[in-house]
Amino acid sequence: MGSMSGQQHEETNGSSQGAQEPDFAQLLKELNKGERTAASLENHLDSVEKKIDELLKQAEADEKERDEKRRRAAEEAKGSTHG
Repeated sequence: MGSMSGQQHEETNGSSQGAQEPDFAQLLKELNKGERTAASLENHLDSVEKKIDELLKQAEADEKERDEKRRRAAEEAKGSTHG
């Protein structure tokens, strides 16, 4: 019985090594796919960040313009009440 278990152990090792190679190849494929997905997500994130920056710049410009209009309106109101 001791020799049977030794033989089974060798068969198990042999078959597991054979199974590990395809698993390793599959692992590399999945790793490459994951890296491509990560690169794609990074590119998308960069694009989103650029859009956010553009929106923030536009919002700041709009706020400055609105503040300038309010300032002018306040000056005109002061001038018309004193004139």
